[in-house]
Amino acid sequence: MSEQSKANKRDGRLAAIVIALTTVLWLGLQWVGKQTGLEPRYAVLGDLAALAAYIFALAQVWRIWRRGSGT
Repeated sequence: MSEQSKANKRDGRLAAIVIALTTVLWLGLQWVGKQTGLEPRYAVLGDLAALAAYIFALAQVWRIWRRGSGT
């Protein structure tokens, strides 16, 4: 297995874990916030944190794609 292939697998696994964990935590925060009457500003903070994690995962996928295209 080449180094590029190993790097692609590692980055893909990281992106998948980040997406899955972010989704579960974000849904959990939304549910807890609704149950406890959490202020909307805290929900927005959670939304922004989730957005940052999704952007990070997108950057990982972009790296894999760029590596595969040879540029």
